[in-house]
Amino acid sequence: MKLSITQENLNHGLSTVSRIIGNRNTLPVLANVLLQTKDNRIQLSATNLEMGITHWIGGKVEEDGAVTIPAKLFSEYVHNLPAGNVSLTCEKDTVHIDSNGFSSKINGISAEEFPSIPSVSGNVEFQVAAKTLKNALSQVVHVTSGDDSRPVLTGVYLHTRDGMLYAVATDSYRLAEKQIMETDAECNVVVPARTVSEVLRLLGEGEDVTVKIDDNQISFGFNETELVSRIIDGEFPDYRQLIPQEVPTTARVNTGELQDITKAATLFARETTGSVTVKIARDSLYMESVASQVGENSSEISGEVSGEDMEVALNGKYIADALSVIDTDQVDISLTGKVNPCLIQPVDDDSYLHIVMPLRS
Repeated sequence: MKLSITQENLNHGLSTVSRIIGNRNTLPVLANVLLQTKDNRIQLSATNLEMGITHWIGGKVEEDGAVTIPAKLFSEYVHNLPAGNVSLTCEKDTVHIDSNGFSSKINGISAEEFPSIPSVSGNVEFQVAAKTLKNALSQVVHVTSGDDSRPVLTGVYLHTRDGMLYAVATDSYRLAEKQIMETDAECNVVVPARTVSEVLRLLGEGEDVTVKIDDNQISFGFNETELVSRIIDGEFPDYRQLIPQEVPTTARVNTGELQDITKAATLFARETTGSVTVKIARDSLYMESVASQVGENSSEISGEVSGEDMEVALNGKYIADALSVIDTDQVDISLTGKVNPCLIQPVDDDSYLHIVMPLRS
């Protein structure tokens, strides 16, 4: 193999694919990136057996070939090279790198030992604007569960209902749902949270994303990159029954002001598993928290209130997390009872909702 690439292109390509590589690998080759030529083009690939990624980069191919190279060493070395052309040649799985007076040799592993990254047949296929997908996934992924005892809750549920594509996540203490777009595609899969986080890292905002799904895999294709991931087995719970159909008490308040009093309240809630008391009464929303060893906090903001006076104990961090992904100036916070969910929604945006389950007071 013999080829020439600019340092900028090679550095970008390596940073694109190498992030998915784990620190503890069952096979030495899994710590490597696959560098190969196809149809006079250059491709970089990496996999952790749960996810696989390929990325095409521009360059000049003088001789075809393939080799796997230790990702960490290769990435850091290329990152430190000066701008300009980088020449790569491979002889018996040893890669020779030359660039502007820099010269090195890196021992690789045969490309034949690299696990193949599966192709997704695309039984289901649709396109979505990158900005739309990025916004939707970022609003739900933070509520996925970290508890592997219920694997289906450790991912984001992508599904269609009545011609609308939704992204949903829950850890059983809170839930977020986002409408993505109208579509004729039929989708019903749970995507691992790590895959979603990787998609968010890679996505820009200008391109379209091609999503393909088959029985056990999903792929996201965009901008010379394709990320393939397994799908989590299992049936996502019927979350719609958790969404309150009637809200007896609602306060419409300024989002920034609610964030401020929530941050203050959570400082005093660390001894009580994050518990803060939210009370809606008259024309105000009140938030209180107590730390027996430190002191107590009470804050009030004005708003448009409808319904009866009500209070409930909630996890302050969960409220803060919900507000952090809402970008409207005002937000509706609705209480449905001491033992019933709290509903948080951006004003003038019915595509998103966030539910926080109450704490036992």
